Amino acid sequence: MSAAPASYPRAVLFDLLTALLDSWTVWNTAAGSEAAGRAWRAEYLRLTYGCGSYVPYEALVRQAAHAVGLPERAPAALEAGWNGLPPWDGARALLQALRPHCKLAVVTNCSQRLGHQAAALLDIDWDIVVTSEQAGYYKPDPRPYQMALQALQVAPADAAFVAGSGYDLFGTARVGLRTYWHNRVGLALPQGAPAPELQSPTLDSALPWLQAFRRAP
Repeated sequence: MSAAPASYPRAVLFDLLTALLDSWTVWNTAAGSEAAGRAWRAEYLRLTYGCGSYVPYEALVRQAAHAVGLPERAPAALEAGWNGLPPWDGARALLQALRPHCKLAVVTNCSQRLGHQAAALLDIDWDIVVTSEQAGYYKPDPRPYQMALQALQVAPADAAFVAGSGYDLFGTARVGLRTYWHNRVGLALPQGAPAPELQSPTLDSALPWLQAFRRAP
């Protein structure tokens, strides 16, 4: 019996700094330990997802560091390690497999400067990179996702999102984007967040999911 033909979405949108790149390691190194890095990152996420309209990313990183008692050198160390953000296993292979079939976009909570630097580390010809600075709002506000879809000229029903943070699920649900949660470090689903269509600690299941995306059930 022959396999059903692949049925990709017209576009795949990606969270960048947790879904495709291992920013956890860089934050932990800059903080001096995993525990300090996790606390810093949690405070940064609380600030980011709570502020809505754009506040300079670098300022939020510094504010979060100060709130958890880290020295001034920690944010500087984070930025110094930015160009060494390692891709997760399978990230480049997934993007290369999708490139002939789908439009590819980044939607990231970051500044223009750092967002484009990080996106370039994946060696892919992105159709668009949307940062929170460009959109004027941080995810999970729907506007960053909508900006990417409008630029790609793709309807939400014809696109997929690969998330790295459970907080993205609030935004993708509002926009109508079916979502794969690459939950690499085993985070709990945020309280009140809609469940993803698929959740995995790796990217291994993403390609089969996307290949069957538009196939009739």
